[in-house]
Amino acid sequence: MKNQLAVQPLNTLSHPGRRGTEFPASDVPHRPLEDLIPADQLRKKPLPLPEVTEPDVIRHYVNLSTQNMSVDTHFYPLGSCTMKYNPKRHERLARLPGIVDVHPYQDEHDLQGMLSMLFDMQGMLADIAGLPAVSLQPAAGAQGELTALLVASAYFRDRGERRTKVLFPSSAHGTNPASAAIAGFDCVQLDGMHDGRVDLDELASKLDDQTAVFMITNPNTLGVFESDIVQISNMLHDVGGLVYIDGANMNAILGKTRPGDFGGDMMHFNVHKTFTGPHGAGGPGAGPIAVRDFLADYLPGPIVSRTGDRFATTTPTKSIGRVRSFFGNTGILMRGYFYIRTLGAEGLKAVSENAVLNANYLKALLQDFLPVPHGKYCMHEFVASAAKVKKERGISAMEIAKRILDYGFHAPTVYFPLVVPEALMIEPTETESKATLDAFAIALRKIIDEDPAELKEAPHTLTARRPDEVQAARKPVLKWPSE
Repeated sequence: MKNQLAVQPLNTLSHPGRRGTEFPASDVPHRPLEDLIPADQLRKKPLPLPEVTEPDVIRHYVNLSTQNMSVDTHFYPLGSCTMKYNPKRHERLARLPGIVDVHPYQDEHDLQGMLSMLFDMQGMLADIAGLPAVSLQPAAGAQGELTALLVASAYFRDRGERRTKVLFPSSAHGTNPASAAIAGFDCVQLDGMHDGRVDLDELASKLDDQTAVFMITNPNTLGVFESDIVQISNMLHDVGGLVYIDGANMNAILGKTRPGDFGGDMMHFNVHKTFTGPHGAGGPGAGPIAVRDFLADYLPGPIVSRTGDRFATTTPTKSIGRVRSFFGNTGILMRGYFYIRTLGAEGLKAVSENAVLNANYLKALLQDFLPVPHGKYCMHEFVASAAKVKKERGISAMEIAKRILDYGFHAPTVYFPLVVPEALMIEPTETESKATLDAFAIALRKIIDEDPAELKEAPHTLTARRPDEVQAARKPVLKWPSE
């Protein structure tokens, strides 16, 4: 990768009188701005926008885009996030006029095509989950978690039960305890066993009549399948509690097993992770939830129903209410819909088989110099540890992650989960080739053998090298100074 030049801000290219287009004079009578907007709300002088040509603008943004990594340009082994390639076929289908031009205020009789696809999406997700009732409304996975917990809360409240506790393993995604706290529950963490799975004795010691929900990801965040999941589910049900399956890692079990079949009562899907909607940049997302039949009445509306050959939106009788505006992020839901329809049942099964194969292959290439503490085999991802390398050579997980950018690969997730010291969480996904995985492993091996001083200054080839991440989060600069 060659050194990249910083892209100059557009205002440095500005010259008075430059134009990208000329708009014709308006032929519509209009009132002065002063009649429409209070005088004290009007600018005293024009906004200092840059005066540039169309080539200036195009080159600026194209050059800027080349400084970003993306799933279209680089391998993203970003553990926990399932950053697999987004098929362009599904992008084109989701932009068909009858889909992208639909307006949420249209009458339902004009939306029968869209409603029929959303109805089918509900059914396909229910089938994949093994849970019969689905709401497509939540706008992201974390909101799906929160929504399901609010459904659980309404269910217990309706039964006259005051249950206060939500349990989760120490390796859980951080959104699990956050969602539980926002939903009004007390959070109880389990430490787990040495192999990364839930300790049944520890779980039993925390269960009582105050337990509302156990939130568990299966496969878990360490890439290990919770083989005791049926017994775990039975233990929760024996005390009247519910089992929530975090659907973040569905990429490992599609078509192989279903959360409803191993005891889950509720779950969410991350459409961007499991069904290749675009991922990142703060959205858009979609986090549909699936629940058992006795929880269906509490789901947020609208739900799509069918009577004969007509489709309509309805609200469940005891619904917790909307969790977002309109129906949901239908553009992302449609990408997932086309992904599922393209692959079919056998194709979805092949997704998981190849995701697991790729992860175990890459794990085998790395584990002699980046040991994997948990599990002889993994599912779709694994968590390696750079603790030994750090002790022997002074090379941290962060430094490895920074340096791998110079080799043209995105960094793995680092320092998560916290149960693994100097964690490097790696998920290759099913869309990457053996050649890519081999090249990534070779690059990591080279990095481990490099001069540690070289790594402490990495990356060496990128415009933004070592930003102050704490200050960037606490005091973000979100605009270019105009003066």
